[in-house]
Amino acid sequence: MRLKPSRRQLLGLLPERLVLVRGPREPGALYLTFDDGPHPEHTPRLLDLLARHAARASFFLVGQRVERHPALVERIVAEGHALGNHSYSHPMFHRLGLRQQLEEVERTDRLLADFDGVGRYRFRPPRGSVSPSLLLAFARRGRGIAYWSYDSLDYQSRPPEELAARLARRPPADGDIVLMHDDSGCSAQILERMLPAWRATGRQLKALPAVRA
Repeated sequence: MRLKPSRRQLLGLLPERLVLVRGPREPGALYLTFDDGPHPEHTPRLLDLLARHAARASFFLVGQRVERHPALVERIVAEGHALGNHSYSHPMFHRLGLRQQLEEVERTDRLLADFDGVGRYRFRPPRGSVSPSLLLAFARRGRGIAYWSYDSLDYQSRPPEELAARLARRPPADGDIVLMHDDSGCSAQILERMLPAWRATGRQLKALPAVRA
């Protein structure tokens, strides 16, 4: 889901420890993020592609899919990528009460901790839906929400070559967090075109920084 610019700008005014909209603006740095996995067909293809280009990324995983495909989560961690929390069941988050929302988050935290032992993860709400009550609850718990600053639009029914051309024509800026998904083949097809071009111009593809304790 694409955030309205006014909403993204408003979220960007909040402290980064609460809402992360952009990554560190190191020269040439981009932060690829993938939602909705792991997927038995599409995630391995993405991991192969990232490995070929020495790229790192952050994977915001759905707890139910983590339970179904633990070997893929092990591979994500082993290859140097970061784990993120994308809820347990990917529900319509705005339709849940706060207690149910927190249960979705905490259940997935526990699952992810079995793979990397970190225990504290950035959370990206399904479809970008976040309520003031959830923001307040997170602030009290000292944890943050991860959004994005550049939407690849890979969830739209548009040809991957068209979306790649858009990325080339309107490239992400240094520090941009790029929203992508690994529940279809679209993101891999886009990146097959873009990763060689980015690497040739000195772009560094990084995972999001670790959450501070």
